Amino acid sequence: MSNSVYRLAAVLLALGIFLFDVLSPLEGAIAVLYVLVVLIAARTSRRADVLVAAAGAIVLTVLAYVISHGMESFGSPALRAAVSLAAIAIATALALQSQAATETLAAQARLLNLSHDMIFVRDIRGVITFWNDAAAEVYGWTAAEAIGRVADELLGTKYPADRAVVEAALLKSGRWEGILEHQTRTGARLVLDSRWAIQRDRHGNGVGVLETHTDITERQAAHAALVRSERRYRRMFDTSRIGVIEEDWSAVQAELANVAQEGTSIADHLAANPDFYMRARRLIRIVDVNAALLSMLSVDDRTQFLNTLDDVLGAADTTFPGALVAFARGDAFYEGETEMVSSDGKAVPVLFTITFPSSPDDGDKALVYVVDITDRKRAQDAIQQAQAELAHAARVATLGELTASIAHEVSQPLMAVVTNGEAGMRWLRRDPPELNEVEFALGRAVAEGRRASDIVKRIRAFLKKAPSHRDELALSALVEDAVALVQREIAKANIQLKIDLQPHLPNIRGDRIQLQQVLVNLMINAAHAMAGQDGARMQFITAAKTEVDDIEIIVQDTGPGIPNEHLQRLFEPFFTTKQDGMGMGLAICKTTIEAHGGRMTVESLPRQGATFRVTLPSVDASATA
Repeated sequence: MSNSVYRLAAVLLALGIFLFDVLSPLEGAIAVLYVLVVLIAARTSRRADVLVAAAGAIVLTVLAYVISHGMESFGSPALRAAVSLAAIAIATALALQSQAATETLAAQARLLNLSHDMIFVRDIRGVITFWNDAAAEVYGWTAAEAIGRVADELLGTKYPADRAVVEAALLKSGRWEGILEHQTRTGARLVLDSRWAIQRDRHGNGVGVLETHTDITERQAAHAALVRSERRYRRMFDTSRIGVIEEDWSAVQAELANVAQEGTSIADHLAANPDFYMRARRLIRIVDVNAALLSMLSVDDRTQFLNTLDDVLGAADTTFPGALVAFARGDAFYEGETEMVSSDGKAVPVLFTITFPSSPDDGDKALVYVVDITDRKRAQDAIQQAQAELAHAARVATLGELTASIAHEVSQPLMAVVTNGEAGMRWLRRDPPELNEVEFALGRAVAEGRRASDIVKRIRAFLKKAPSHRDELALSALVEDAVALVQREIAKANIQLKIDLQPHLPNIRGDRIQLQQVLVNLMINAAHAMAGQDGARMQFITAAKTEVDDIEIIVQDTGPGIPNEHLQRLFEPFFTTKQDGMGMGLAICKTTIEAHGGRMTVESLPRQGATFRVTLPSVDASATA
């Protein structure tokens, strides 16, 4: 009922009692019935209504006494009136006290309703007596639907242990905390962090239980996902066939932070303190390594590696400064090739990638992924050895083709030596001997002998099988030596050779014999292509400096050119258009030029000859780079 109804009922009852007290011939404490008026007014839960009802009851009691007995008699009627007034006062006090207690409980209930946790109260048998708003929202049952129901039956509670064990722990300590599951009205299962507190009577007996539940379903799911992720990461870390190192860069980070606070840029500090690199290597600690890395470096005990980076990085390493600069710059990763030291002191060549932490939440740990390239290095060495063998075989084959030319080149100075020697003998036999003529003839013989010696030296150097040795070379001398080797072959094919070298070209750096082989191969190929050709047979060798200070050498001929279908395969190994060719000459030439840091291309149009372009870095360009 509404408060207005209670107020009206109290007023009507008070009037009825007053009339009965005034008009009734009965002698008694009828005014005691005003207590009912106070109690009805208390139902409105308003303090003012109770006080108004009490005041009205007192006034009506006194008024009825005056009307019925007057002011002269103070006998038993006065005593009855006093008892009635006392009853009214006591009822009023009790009503006000009850209202205060009720308001306190209501305020507490409102606070419980403000909580985001599900809170309900049940008696010792499990019957729900209070159900807050959060419980109604989450579970799906309103307070009216839940109150009076057994909590375990309504919510399908699933306990972490036997129900009796949980209840015994609650009764023993007065509290219980744990993880349990409830079911909502829709059938969804919730994982809850539950806290229970028991309410006892004055005899210590449990009369009620306050249960507070926090939904941790998502937290549990996130934790489970995190555990699965950690297990997956650990499995990948431990079972990966790629070596993995977890490193702690926090000490280095602290050093760099101190530098930044001083107002000095990291780059300037590193440039001014080159010894910082070696100290930083000792600051970086190895936290963990996987089995693949242990096997790679022949280590049996994982704890041997839980030391500093300086213990496993080779002394000749040149990649760490770049990694440190990348870390200071905030790069996400750094890649390189270096050598690590195995347990027996051997250098193990590796490729590595360092992944730096991308944010402060990632901590200061860096992961280094390491791939052993020992086998690849061996294969590269074998390939280089094979290439050297093939290049040597190609030079031998080239000299075989130039045998007649070489014989002619050597025979000319030898015949000149013989001729000058015979002339000197004749001048000596004269009477008197012509000593001036003898001296002149011997001088020419010596010069021709030296010429023959130089030819033999060039041939031996060209044929020599020796490791690659790069020197600073003058391009003009390089071209001159190469032309000298094929001069006879070019003359035999009636080819007109034109050489045009830009003046004051910078030197190049490379292996003299290998670069000679490239030029000799290109000139011989052009000579063979123009053999038997009608019309002009011309070959051009030009060299000039490019815009980026490289040297471009062009070998061009007026031969039949190269068919389009052959251009794409011209530099492939074992591809040849000659009946007796090996198909290795141009492949070796291209590999040689690329090994010198250059590039080699070809251009050709049918019946317009072929043009080979060789670009090599000059010494000036290398110094600038």
